[in-house]
Amino acid sequence: MKPDYLIVGSGLSALVFGALMANSGKSVQILEAHEHPGGFGHTFTMAKKYTFNAQLHYVWDCGEGQTVNRVLKKLGLDRDVTFERYDPNGFDRMRMPRYALDIPSKPEELIQRLSVMFPGYSDRIRRFINEVEKTGAGLKILAPPIEPTELLKHPNEVFCAVQYYNSTLQDVFDKFQLPQAAQTLLALQWLDFLLPPNQLSFYAWVALFRGYQAGAFYPTQHFEHVINSFVNAIESRGGQVLLNHEVTNFRVADKTVTGVEAMDLTTHQTHEFTGNTVICNIDPKKAAKTIGEDKFSKKVRRKLNYEYSASNFMAYCVVRDLDLRDYGFGKWNLSHTGHQDLNEAFAQMYERNDFSNPSFAITTPTLLTDARRDCPEDCQIVEFLTVANYKYFKQLRESDRKAYNQKKQEILDSILDVVEKHYVPNFRKHMVFHITGSPTTNERFCWCPYGNSYGSSLTPRNMGLGRLNHETSLNHFYFCNASSGYPGFAPTVWTGALLYQRLSGDAILGNG
Repeated sequence: MKPDYLIVGSGLSALVFGALMANSGKSVQILEAHEHPGGFGHTFTMAKKYTFNAQLHYVWDCGEGQTVNRVLKKLGLDRDVTFERYDPNGFDRMRMPRYALDIPSKPEELIQRLSVMFPGYSDRIRRFINEVEKTGAGLKILAPPIEPTELLKHPNEVFCAVQYYNSTLQDVFDKFQLPQAAQTLLALQWLDFLLPPNQLSFYAWVALFRGYQAGAFYPTQHFEHVINSFVNAIESRGGQVLLNHEVTNFRVADKTVTGVEAMDLTTHQTHEFTGNTVICNIDPKKAAKTIGEDKFSKKVRRKLNYEYSASNFMAYCVVRDLDLRDYGFGKWNLSHTGHQDLNEAFAQMYERNDFSNPSFAITTPTLLTDARRDCPEDCQIVEFLTVANYKYFKQLRESDRKAYNQKKQEILDSILDVVEKHYVPNFRKHMVFHITGSPTTNERFCWCPYGNSYGSSLTPRNMGLGRLNHETSLNHFYFCNASSGYPGFAPTVWTGALLYQRLSGDAILGNG
């Protein structure tokens, strides 16, 4: 029987949408090319005993009454899918030559810490942080579904947000004339965006920075449990999640998408799937090319003209007989740079493929929850993340596999040299397992074109009101993806919930 909703792809926004629709009594069928559901949120196991999440490290908007919590409550999952909060006194720990800043949850405390470090700039720092707060409040009011009364109640906040429509983070740093070191410490979360301050949308930075200040979280039972819980919510209500099914074509007649053709990657048989409504969770640009871009309206084609985000290098490592808590790690992430200027750091690594002075993030998932082990008792998992250029790695992998593997090892060694010098002496001696991933790994295992980490690049051009949303101009066909909403865990949950709300009329989000 034809399902009410045929969903192409099982990324987080698709799973949220599918779970909410199944919960409301609709029939749902999901097709996923990978062997695991969850897109960037999927978990994989190595050596039969170490589990790693592909890309997610920490999340926000999971507190009581916030987006993730509202969705989980609607599904009856809020007691089973819970989150551990990072240290509010320093959830992100920023480290650079001569400076160390722990980012606290309270904006006033952040102002005080920066003012002690840069005493001659305390007034500028206060004005900058206040502007961030005001802009964030304005963005929340402007987020769909917009409530006109809220616009009228908070004109100053709305105006503050609107004035930065085309601004990069660097533009606003320059406006308030913050000292270079203060800029770098504040922007050292840049690996959450894979863009430097002179390219990153101020809106994107504000949303994420304030989101984490309101609460940075990690799932009590790791991300695998979160993904599986959404899948179970679909399957327990009669829905299907079919893995290893790669969509090869869309069926379109009279501006109406009726279904898809998909190959079962285990049998290599092609089957046709139909649905009353088709939800597209795969990359919108890729889908539009498959369907034929000429079938879309000019307005949608214009919105589909986005650049992909940069990609990344990941190192998943396991250490034994070493407690990272003894070396300054815990319920927080650590970001390190050897550069005073993050714009230069980005250029060196991304444009020149030079990792001799790396900027990178460190996360320690084993230390974030006691509820369930992600490795044996005598081990801990530590992960390293930095930016990497897809074209460079693609060319290396295709032309010289040995050179490709050497480059990955070179980046890891460069990072480990810094770790052993500044954080954990003899780290390598305790390392019992490691695996590295490049931009081409992202493309192969997360099915993202050009290895992109966030869909469209988070520049002002891609982050404004002209950003792609669920509307496709085709009948019974909607986008539901990081590029047609916003990337990251909480924003993709919001994207799936917002589309559910619009198609069902069931208001679960409220404003913001």
